[in-house]
Amino acid sequence: MQWIDQSLREFTEVLASKAPVPGGGGASALVGALGTALGSMVGALTVGKKKYAAVEEEIKGLMKQAEVLQAELLALVEKDAEVFAPLAAAYGMPKETKEEKAEKARVMELVLKDACSVPLEIMEKCCQAIDLHREFAEKGSVLAVSDAGVGVIFAKAALQGASLNVFINTGSMQDRAYAETLNEKAEKMLMEYTVAADEVYAKVYSQLKK
Repeated sequence: MQWIDQSLREFTEVLASKAPVPGGGGASALVGALGTALGSMVGALTVGKKKYAAVEEEIKGLMKQAEVLQAELLALVEKDAEVFAPLAAAYGMPKETKEEKAEKARVMELVLKDACSVPLEIMEKCCQAIDLHREFAEKGSVLAVSDAGVGVIFAKAALQGASLNVFINTGSMQDRAYAETLNEKAEKMLMEYTVAADEVYAKVYSQLKK
């Protein structure tokens, strides 16, 4: 099943159910894609306006980046479901005997690493989206600056949401050195880009509240 080809209603209903996928990771990727799309919207409302002729080519470049990023985040909705399915199956493996316990531990370690890879990638894409929103908010049409603000909020939420999917999986890893490497990578992105997103939002807010 291609989750991104479902209707909004269908996706939301499955998300609300006890089905293992889609879950928080896929939802985060989708929110990130929506946030990125709002950046493209700002660009579309800027291009062609005489007032913004000086930045038109730059805006077009940002829109191309946003288009690619949006597609990548949508693909990560699917990829997150793909890597979570083996993890869900591994949790259900028997562990009655010593051999079964050892096999379950071996498989769990493998699938946990795969399950961490996607939310980390979602986080990376969301950081890129926040960078784009900074540019859209500063250089795009003032009539669409609120959309840049909403977009950066979505990107921040997706960043934070994906991080939780990293941390819940690293918490179960036996290889603690590897787990801490992933945790540090996620925490670095959180520290830098939640602040960056808040700065963009604050500028948009102050601009609208003049």
